[in-house]
Amino acid sequence: MLGWALVFFVLALAAAALGFGGLAGAAAFNMQILFVIFFTLTILAFVVRAVQGRSVL
Repeated sequence: MLGWALVFFVLALAAAALGFGGLAGAAAFNMQILFVIFFTLTILAFVVRAVQGRSVL
């Protein structure tokens, strides 16, 4: 999922450089959603590992 977030980030930067405001906004919005999903899954994995008594890192 982090890979998709990076793809959308690059797409947003390229679209912004070319002046496609709508496309850049849509790509940035998709990147934000993927980031939130990735971040949530990361925190969830840390919590599950901590509850199981294993090392979080």
